[in-house]
Amino acid sequence: MLSITGTEALFADLAHFPVSAIQIAFTLVVFPCLLAAYCGQAAYLINHRDHVSDAFYRSIPESIYWPVFIVATAAATVASQATISATFSIIKQALALGCFPRVKVVHTSKKFLGQIYVPDINWILMILCIAVTAGFENKRQIGNAYGTAVVLVMLVTTLLMVLIMILVWRCHWILVLLFTGLSLVVECAYLFAVLFKVNQGGWVPLVIAGAFLIIMYIWHYGTVKRYEFEMHSKVSMAWILGLGPSLGLVRVPGIGLVYTELASGVPHIFSHFITNLPAIHSVVVFVCVKYLPVYTVPEEERFLVKRIGPKNFHIFRCVARYGYKDLHKKDDDFEKKLFDNLFLFVRLEAMMEGCSDSDEYSIYGQQTQQSREALLDNNGNTTYSNMDLTITSVDSIVPVKSPIHVNNTVRSSGQVSSQTESAELEFLNSCRDAGVVHIMGNTVVMARRGSRFYKRIAIDYVYAFLRKICRENSVIFNVPHESLLNVGQVFFV
Repeated sequence: MLSITGTEALFADLAHFPVSAIQIAFTLVVFPCLLAAYCGQAAYLINHRDHVSDAFYRSIPESIYWPVFIVATAAATVASQATISATFSIIKQALALGCFPRVKVVHTSKKFLGQIYVPDINWILMILCIAVTAGFENKRQIGNAYGTAVVLVMLVTTLLMVLIMILVWRCHWILVLLFTGLSLVVECAYLFAVLFKVNQGGWVPLVIAGAFLIIMYIWHYGTVKRYEFEMHSKVSMAWILGLGPSLGLVRVPGIGLVYTELASGVPHIFSHFITNLPAIHSVVVFVCVKYLPVYTVPEEERFLVKRIGPKNFHIFRCVARYGYKDLHKKDDDFEKKLFDNLFLFVRLEAMMEGCSDSDEYSIYGQQTQQSREALLDNNGNTTYSNMDLTITSVDSIVPVKSPIHVNNTVRSSGQVSSQTESAELEFLNSCRDAGVVHIMGNTVVMARRGSRFYKRIAIDYVYAFLRKICRENSVIFNVPHESLLNVGQVFFV
């Protein structure tokens, strides 16, 4: 039993080492050592059957007892670390699927995505280990709890493997039946054996697993319902256009950064804000921060800017893309980069209008470093050079004619677009100097009246508590409290 669990612990390190490294280590080192160790203990027990309860340490010769003791202790530490690393990986995947409350994840490697550290989970594991060790009366009960957990993991792994063989690998049904039959014969034998140990300590992993299952299910349910509410409650562009340039409100000087999880459309929190307050900032930017499964996103590809509505509405959308190692630690730096890309977008948009007579266009999804250097000098002024132009809007049109034609077209365009560009850039600068406010939505999910009691407990108490203790968006985005404005609304499920 222990040999099987020891080999399974190797695969917890797949996120830390390449597959080939684990294959070579297991074949050339681990497997021969396991054979030698267990065969040696079996040979010792043949002559000393009364030492079966402590065969490992009794079989060690006295001359090398303490060196082997140190190695065995170090091996136990390494095995526990493999289990801890596997827990971190599972929590990270659960976070990506929206099945676990937001916790801090620290990435420790540039090369391997899976090398992570989760401080909160590390503390929880420490508390559980101390509680289990102090709560059990002897090591036999700890062994029963460990055996129950491992056998159930092996059984679940086999069932998931069957799904992979059928749906992903498209294996022949005979091969699937053969694998399933051979695996279940061994694992069901272990399972029936540990069922008799449930009342002798085996209930502990079942209780812990049940508690985590309830937490993950409630969090996922509440998160999905909240996202569906935001998706179905998006504000239509017809409604925005019907309000006019002033949005039916007083446009006060300043820039409002409205954070939203939606990469398209106007979030419902914006309509809730302007419906209940009589004023809105002169410039509104919907900011959507997305974390991609890559180490880092280059600076020139990080921000995607798009205009929403006519120019006199002064409403923009900015999608900020970060890798798993990118952190905007200073909000001032994030604001500066955002506004630099916003100004760059306005300049490029004005140039595109000046090139409207051209008949050769191309659609670009990202901005190159060359276009950035061509358009911005050290003082932030507009410059031009002989190179192709791109733009940061996903659906923006840019010319790809020869450099000479581009320069001639830009110079031959009228002064109207240039004057409009200068006026808008001056307006954006004045609004930026007036102040920047970060507006975040806080959608509170509550159970409807008349809901069953277990749903009210799950949503109104458990989910609300999890939302309260998890990391807030203002902490994740490093938003200063002095310029933070939370807009709350209640959603009933």
